[in-house]
Amino acid sequence: MNTNKILTLSISLLLGATSAVAAVKLPAIISSGMVVQRDHPFTLWGTADPGEKVKVKIKGGKSADTVADTDGSWTITLPPLKTGKTHSVTVGDITLEDILVGDVLLCSGQSNMELPIARVMDLLEDDYRNYPSQASVYPVIRQFKVPKEVEFGPARTDVDPSASWKSASQDGDNFSALAFYTARALHEKTGLPVGLVNASWGGTPVESWVSDSHLASFPLCINKKSIYSDPAYREAVKTLENRNYEEWNRVLRESDPGLRQEKYYSPSLSDSDWEEIDLFSTSWGTDGMKPANGTHWLRKSFRISADKAGQPATLRLGCIVDADSVWVNGRQVGFTSYQYPPRIYHIPAGLLREGENNVTIQLISQHGKPHFVPEKPYKIIFGSSPHTRYGLTEPDEISLEGKWRYHRGAEMPEGPGMMFWCYLPSVLYNSMIAPVIKYPVRGAVWYQGESNVDRSNLYAPLFTALTSCWREASGNSEMPFYVVELAGFLHPSDKAGQAAWQKMRDVQRDMCHTIPAATLIPNADLGEWNDIHPLDKKTLGSRVAESIYNDLNQ
Repeated sequence: MNTNKILTLSISLLLGATSAVAAVKLPAIISSGMVVQRDHPFTLWGTADPGEKVKVKIKGGKSADTVADTDGSWTITLPPLKTGKTHSVTVGDITLEDILVGDVLLCSGQSNMELPIARVMDLLEDDYRNYPSQASVYPVIRQFKVPKEVEFGPARTDVDPSASWKSASQDGDNFSALAFYTARALHEKTGLPVGLVNASWGGTPVESWVSDSHLASFPLCINKKSIYSDPAYREAVKTLENRNYEEWNRVLRESDPGLRQEKYYSPSLSDSDWEEIDLFSTSWGTDGMKPANGTHWLRKSFRISADKAGQPATLRLGCIVDADSVWVNGRQVGFTSYQYPPRIYHIPAGLLREGENNVTIQLISQHGKPHFVPEKPYKIIFGSSPHTRYGLTEPDEISLEGKWRYHRGAEMPEGPGMMFWCYLPSVLYNSMIAPVIKYPVRGAVWYQGESNVDRSNLYAPLFTALTSCWREASGNSEMPFYVVELAGFLHPSDKAGQAAWQKMRDVQRDMCHTIPAATLIPNADLGEWNDIHPLDKKTLGSRVAESIYNDLNQ
């Protein structure tokens, strides 16, 4: 290659690199398919080279330009976009399509906010799948699901660029169930699109969602996070934790007679000498005094008629504490690693045979008492849907309640503990709220508190700090908060537990009376004593939407 060609190539590469650096960039939340807040200035922001000119053009409408400041940041504000039409906007060389205008909600909290529609199908499948106006409504209900990440350092300015806006007709099963039903009910009242910014993470306490600066008056929070401020220390903690689990599970596997000797899941195994128990009894699962950790094996035989033999089916095993692996006629059909998800396992065609069949469960207990949660579905279901009501067994169902054969497996000490970084103060504000908090919204829907029940005396000041934090960061000092009351939970006989949950509800009620523009959404009556994740998110969503709509019309 001659000198001129080398020089030309070098210049081309340099110009290409310069062009790549100079490209205008937008945060992930400002993208095609977004819903923007009606009656609010249309605000865009992003990055570019310092001093670079950035131009925004609304198709068929106004345009504006600005210059990136010394750190490359820029913001442009235009008049509100008109409702009732789909917009296209050009930002530099980026074109944003399919932009709708309506009401936007920031939806946050722990697992009852995160819980997807797929998890409430036992109650709401028919309502969700057969909604009469689905074809026109679901495309205009859209969710931006903030990726679940933690950040110990300074607050981030953006999230993973793979995050995007999706409509309920595209990805509805993965929408937050509460957010979706709130949006659907609100749309029924206004006729407008609804956007949902879903920033939620199961099990997280309120302080995870508050900035460091707004936690300054909570030294316990600051110090708790500071212990893990060194990345090398965090890495060491996780390395040791992973090794602890590897060794615990290694010993469990090697010492479990049901895996290394007779294969307790074999359909030919004779279990006649195993203890006969009722699935929900308290006669098993202990060492005589305390809960027994390790493995517990349970087997049950059931009969299949000739017309059902060979058909695919669904195995429902309620909820199990803690983990399980399940076999049907010697073939593993599913496993679950923790207690909360409903056990819904597919039995493939050809596995069930005429006459006697067998289901075997290896229950793994790491902490607490192993048991099967009562008043859940324990059955085999034939037909197109695995979701049925919990009541009487229908003709196409086989009940698995009643007597089982039980045998103790591996006897183990309590499982090792685990550190969840997402539970630490401010780490989720930094990674999941700060990058999206500038996006204009109608208000915030907050469903959280279960993880703070044992510290309910601190909840009101912590939540007050959260509302101040989000309002300040958003630039909206009057941002409304719709606070969902904790649902009923725990057996009526658990007086101490019931009292603790009621105390938290009292705290939620009182703080909503003192925090401006904070509204409590009643929810205690929608709870289920045996499930911390109650299914009726439709009624709850309607209550949230009603409150929002009332505020809109004041």
